[in-house]
Amino acid sequence: MEPITQCEIDLFVDELPSIEQITKLSESARSSEINRIAFSELLEENISKTGPKAVLPVGIALFIVGRNQEAAEKLKKAKDCKEKFLFMALALRRLSRFDEAIQSLQKSLDFDADPFLVTLRKTAIYRSASDFDAAANELKGCSNFKNVSAEYHYQLARLEEAQGLYEQAIGNYKIALELSPNYQKALFHLAYRCDLAGDEQAAIDYYKQISVGSVVYVNALLNLAVLYEDVSEFDKAAQCIDTVLKYHPNHQRAILFKKDVDSSKTMFYDEEKEKKRDRRVQILETPITDFELSVRSRNCFRKMGIKTLGDLLNISETELLAYKNFGETSLKEIKIILDSKGLQLWLSVDLPSQEGDIVDEVERDEDRKLMSTSIEELNLSVRAQKCLQKLDIRTFGDLVSRTEAELLGCKNFGVTSLNEIKKAMNKAGLSLRKLD
Repeated sequence: MEPITQCEIDLFVDELPSIEQITKLSESARSSEINRIAFSELLEENISKTGPKAVLPVGIALFIVGRNQEAAEKLKKAKDCKEKFLFMALALRRLSRFDEAIQSLQKSLDFDADPFLVTLRKTAIYRSASDFDAAANELKGCSNFKNVSAEYHYQLARLEEAQGLYEQAIGNYKIALELSPNYQKALFHLAYRCDLAGDEQAAIDYYKQISVGSVVYVNALLNLAVLYEDVSEFDKAAQCIDTVLKYHPNHQRAILFKKDVDSSKTMFYDEEKEKKRDRRVQILETPITDFELSVRSRNCFRKMGIKTLGDLLNISETELLAYKNFGETSLKEIKIILDSKGLQLWLSVDLPSQEGDIVDEVERDEDRKLMSTSIEELNLSVRAQKCLQKLDIRTFGDLVSRTEAELLGCKNFGVTSLNEIKKAMNKAGLSLRKLD
């Protein structure tokens, strides 16, 4: 794979390049860290120019390097033309200023912008704003491009995917590729959708098609590396990461992932340890109803949503005793059962409460509801989701009961995934269990 190392297109000339040429220039600027730095330096050399012809290319260049707020402000000062309004719409979309973006696209039509291009960009903006009905209406207006335009089917697939219509989306991604076999965006999203659906071989095949292209598609290479690592093809995973780092040597995710892959190469699989882990899981999944309990204890557990030994271990002695009608006798009864399995309750130390404090049942209900929330709400990467599935972690409650060591003990689960999960949990106000 060799990225675009040089691009002869000059944005800062008297006559503005075409939109197709600017797109190629953008790909070149993002194809490697060296190109990005070179383009940024060229931008800085021209950013102070204020002439009518200079403002527009500077605004477009700011958009290319991701400085969207500055791009929108600069483009606003440019002379009205289709390029101004088209690129301003793109910058405003990135800033989530969707209504303004739609208005900008509408203005571009007054300056001979391609109506089909405008319609597709409107579709993308409405989809980003979760206004799926408006997006669908835009596509209806150009249905004559069905089986003709790859971009039409790509936008239709993105909309269907956003609506949860995954099978239809896959079908339209495939049509887009039939019309344009090297359509990188369609390849990437089709690969990603196959990965999520569990069709890992198809995902690998599609990602591989992207990886032989002329532009280093970083996300495709990283996802392909994940799939290779999952099937223990560590050398191929390392090659993907090395390619990313060759052209983007400071890419933090790739740097962390490389450490994971290198560690996986030397990872020792302890079969006996895994058997013990499986036995532990079986014990934790044992229903509470399998034990002889007093009526009071059974009623308390039913109201608290405790169904298995694993659920019970997520509750501290203090929390149990604070529950209405659960006293020392019931606690002793529970401890005898857990001791027979070599287990013990999670110990916690509470701050002294003032006399007369009453347990807030509403807060307890909210806590239990939170703990039963699916981990899908954390919006984790495919790799992190698969690791949690292997550990049979389905809810927030399952997750907060695990320690860092338990997660890292899972095959192919590395520091990158751990950091991702901890960051997502922190946003949700949660954290992993820590050993004393």
